[in-house]
Amino acid sequence: MSVSATEASEYHSKDFDWETLRQEIESDPSLTYHLLPFISPQPQQQERRYLLKEFPELVSSGVGSKVLEIGCGNGSTALPILRGNDKIILYACDCSNETLQRAKEIVVASNVASVEHRFRPFYCDFATTGFPKWLACDYCRENFGQKDPSFISDVREERTIETDSLSMEERSYCIGGVDFITLIFTLSAVPLHIMPTALRECFSVLKPGGMLLFRDYGLYDMTMLRFEHDQRVGFREYMRSEGTRSYFFCLDTVRNLFICAGFIELEIEYCCVKSVNRRNGKSMKRVWVHGKFQKPA
Repeated sequence: MSVSATEASEYHSKDFDWETLRQEIESDPSLTYHLLPFISPQPQQQERRYLLKEFPELVSSGVGSKVLEIGCGNGSTALPILRGNDKIILYACDCSNETLQRAKEIVVASNVASVEHRFRPFYCDFATTGFPKWLACDYCRENFGQKDPSFISDVREERTIETDSLSMEERSYCIGGVDFITLIFTLSAVPLHIMPTALRECFSVLKPGGMLLFRDYGLYDMTMLRFEHDQRVGFREYMRSEGTRSYFFCLDTVRNLFICAGFIELEIEYCCVKSVNRRNGKSMKRVWVHGKFQKPA
């Protein structure tokens, strides 16, 4: 097996049982603070090579299929998608203009076929302002006809000229919704109480029959156990040193969030991977939640 193939398989294996890990964590007294109910205080770049193997629908989709990548970062997810299917049009959003510019530079420099026509980055903080109207499918446009003409969301926010990086011509018509949404390690950074609204936004721009492909941090992942007590900001919710949130999902939480937003569950499971730090030789138990959800046709 080639080095790249080995790296790809490393991220979707079943190296250990999640229930066994749960028992280990819950029986360790030093980790009990992760499990306690949370009482709010009073006011005072590596490519994701596993992607196409886990989500083969992205490879098999036909000509003109539209994918929306939410939280594209520096393009580590965009590149495998664009490489794996030269028929796909990829709309990629992020809440940082600087990050979007970097992603565009990386993707354009990759020499992927026709990338300048197939990669369409734009600025959007989907959990706060919702998606721009031009992204909504025709069916959902009718249901949101009485709302703000610029955004689909119930949440309104003053926009600036930099809000969308697409041209005026591209924003002058509705693209008719998207066939796929990838939500990869993005939802966990959204505050828990906003997640239902964020997922309804996703539902609204997905074509009937379209799929949302999900992967995010799972309960008892190694990174959860590294957080200190004072970094807890909620139940299973933590604040990173740079100021971003990190929530750790169990299957029931993910299932309930998506079903309440209107999705049909196709598959959901824990991905339990044992990886080794090459610098110090230490073994790390990683836990992610993998899921596929569909909008009713």
